[in-house]
Amino acid sequence: GSYCSCSDDCLQKKDCCVNYYSICKGETSWVEEPCESVETPQCPDGFTLPPLILFSMDGFRAEYLDTWSSLLPNMEKLKTCGTHSKYMRAVYPTKTFPNHYTIVTGLYPESHGIIDNNMYDVDLNAHFSLSGEEKFKPAWWKGQPVWLTAMSQNLKAGTFFWPGSDVPIGGKYPTLYTIYNGSVPYEERISGILKWLDNAQSERPDIYTLYIEQPDSSGHSFGPVSAGVIKALQLADKAVGMLMDGLKQRNLHKCVNLIVLADHGMEKTYCKKLEYMTNYFKEVDFYLYAGPAARIRAKDVPKDYFTFDSEGIIKNLTCRRSPQHFKPYLTPDLPKRFHYANNIRIDKVHLLVDRQWLAVSYTSCDGGNHGYNNEFKSMEAIFLAYGPSFKEKTEVDAFENIEVYNLMCDLLRIAPAENNGTHGSLNHLLKKPFYNPSHPEEVSSPFSCPVSSLFPTDELGCNCTQVNRDYNSSALEQYDALLTSNIVPMYKAFKDIWDYFHNVLLQKYARERNGVNVISGPVFDYNYDGHFDSPDEIKQYVNNTKIPVPTHYYVVLTSCNNTSNTPLNCSGSLDALSFIIPHRPDNSESCAENKTLSEWVEERVQAHSARVRDVELLSGLDFYQERNESVSEILRLKTFLPIFETESI
Repeated sequence: GSYCSCSDDCLQKKDCCVNYYSICKGETSWVEEPCESVETPQCPDGFTLPPLILFSMDGFRAEYLDTWSSLLPNMEKLKTCGTHSKYMRAVYPTKTFPNHYTIVTGLYPESHGIIDNNMYDVDLNAHFSLSGEEKFKPAWWKGQPVWLTAMSQNLKAGTFFWPGSDVPIGGKYPTLYTIYNGSVPYEERISGILKWLDNAQSERPDIYTLYIEQPDSSGHSFGPVSAGVIKALQLADKAVGMLMDGLKQRNLHKCVNLIVLADHGMEKTYCKKLEYMTNYFKEVDFYLYAGPAARIRAKDVPKDYFTFDSEGIIKNLTCRRSPQHFKPYLTPDLPKRFHYANNIRIDKVHLLVDRQWLAVSYTSCDGGNHGYNNEFKSMEAIFLAYGPSFKEKTEVDAFENIEVYNLMCDLLRIAPAENNGTHGSLNHLLKKPFYNPSHPEEVSSPFSCPVSSLFPTDELGCNCTQVNRDYNSSALEQYDALLTSNIVPMYKAFKDIWDYFHNVLLQKYARERNGVNVISGPVFDYNYDGHFDSPDEIKQYVNNTKIPVPTHYYVVLTSCNNTSNTPLNCSGSLDALSFIIPHRPDNSESCAENKTLSEWVEERVQAHSARVRDVELLSGLDFYQERNESVSEILRLKTFLPIFETESI
């Protein structure tokens, strides 16, 4: 049966079908109306705060909307009339549960604990999967999802499905929630949200979540370029139309703020593109989490969990075949921008798999899959925002989904919990930003030397009185002291990368960008938490000295967005290109043996591209304080990630 009515008394009963006005009264539906400009929310009585609806369409890759826009009129209207990004970047691994929980917490998977759809926690001695009951236990779910943030600040939340919303996180459920059941029709889900919006003010949520499985299910079954996916996209588009018509019927279409997004994209997979572990090991006596983001751990857990020879496995998988369609990593060596290492649930052996390939011990392969490197074009997700608080007819550059939580808190006028997002970096999506970011304070502000004394007023905890007066200080020797090799130790193998970068790549980038400002330095992150180490956390020193060995080196290149200007005379906005390169004693990551530097160094450096914000967290520095642009503009620059992915999809 239907979940709504078209009888004459349906308005009194509040159960009219969403197309009641267009079908029964001859009015135009929402999608047929032109874009409207709404300066302030136009809400019915009893709505003091514009409600926020977060609507996720699983696996809706950004390219779908470009390619099939003519078949998706409702989505196209949201995109045209509201604010949309070229795409939204998922977190790694590009899987459903990690990304959905990141969107509502602003945390990387290593911080919120949902590091994959399937995982093992040795401390809990338990296995998490999408099919088991374990996923309902709050011990797995860290951080504070937006529904709890809202509830802790006297707002209400209603969730019609969302990973984690049917779990008592911190002992609490959302104010109103529905236990996940994939067979509930989309119409019923939309009706559920609309019914909650009809509640009396004292029982009405302020934030709503809505989730649908398409186009992900069809993408897995048929692959991303298929009639099955087109059908699924049209179902998803119809759901948007139903929601918007239902809002219009309640006179809420100029009141509600709506965010429509996806958790990740979708890639085509082939039964011919499989990497079998049996090709690398005589006997596979370990457990493989197979697929596009493969992990390896001991088979017998918890018994062998900590004694498992991860290094030996890596050795056995490194540079074994040519071509080899995955790169094996110990998790601390993965690109820093993944922030995918600092959690006991993340197994120490990780395989970064090539596009369209799968690392397997089984054969389930045709169709589509996701989980790959989040820089791949096929993994890009949609982001559309529509409503009185968002700018109209605006396209913005790509951003990461860790930023959405702060944005939602701003729309709800509440303070966010601690998270990995950079608050204020999405202010350019809003007509009237709620949060005004500021630069961090300097630890020690500049001061002038008093004439009366040679000692600084703030010694920063340093003692410089033991200077040997016999030291010479000719210009040459002063310059010599500034050479990198005199300041920080480097492995011989790493110098190949460093020298090639400065002698070849830097020249190239400078030519392309009309000059670059270069800042580089060491990183110490022995506990691989993505933040700089305190002195007692540094584990490795140059033989019998107190000289610490860096875990990485960073380089930040800044140029003028308008390349007719150099960085020095740049009055407009800046562009940044940053890298955080692991400092390793060999170059096995690139299988560099018998290869010329030009064959592998640039690819290696680009594999470790990062945001300026990542460099700041690892170095303790704060960049671009002297600039005239607004702080939120600077934060946009700092959270930008350069992409070198060239393959089209």
